[in-house]
Amino acid sequence: MSTIVPTVLASTPEDYKASLERVHTFTNRIHVDFSDGSFAPNKTIAVNQIWWPQQWQTDIHAMVADPGQYVDLLISMKPSLIIFHAEVQIDLAPVLKKVRDSGIKVGIALMRSSVPADYATHIENVDHVMVFSGDLGNYGGTASMMQLEKIRMIKNINSGLEIGWDGGVATENAFSLSQGGVDVLNTGGAIQKAQDPKAAYDALVKEVSKQGAV
Repeated sequence: MSTIVPTVLASTPEDYKASLERVHTFTNRIHVDFSDGSFAPNKTIAVNQIWWPQQWQTDIHAMVADPGQYVDLLISMKPSLIIFHAEVQIDLAPVLKKVRDSGIKVGIALMRSSVPADYATHIENVDHVMVFSGDLGNYGGTASMMQLEKIRMIKNINSGLEIGWDGGVATENAFSLSQGGVDVLNTGGAIQKAQDPKAAYDALVKEVSKQGAV
């Protein structure tokens, strides 16, 4: 069964705090989107403005052009997982190794156009691969179900890692994504923009808990 993880995406500290408050009663794992305004068009809060309750498990999705510029600060924050985009134009291998050597899990995100085989070396040396089907720096987007084919390709390279999904998760597709092999459904707008965030979260949990086949 997939885990539903609320996403937090905010451009101001006030919005960030409000996003945490919307989900704090029903989750202890969050996915924080951080953007430098370069790799992704929209800039979020600064990395040193990210915080979370001590008991929470926090995954940081760093949408940045130069992961090496941020890796030391991110490690010092001690999240559970740090995810960088495989498509960055720097040598990502030393950054991934630095995170793993620090005792923090590390992952890569693959954009829609990216082919897993092109990043096989990274996939062999990370704990998590996130299939990115959204719009960088924005809530919403459409879940391209064709991206599920990547999961088989990723598992053929490294069968032991966790698979995440980001982009367009909703009650209409959560069951299919879960059955398709996604371990973590990072969910933004469907929860954060809901009139009742807890009810929206509960509906998603109910979907992925269903028995049956697609």
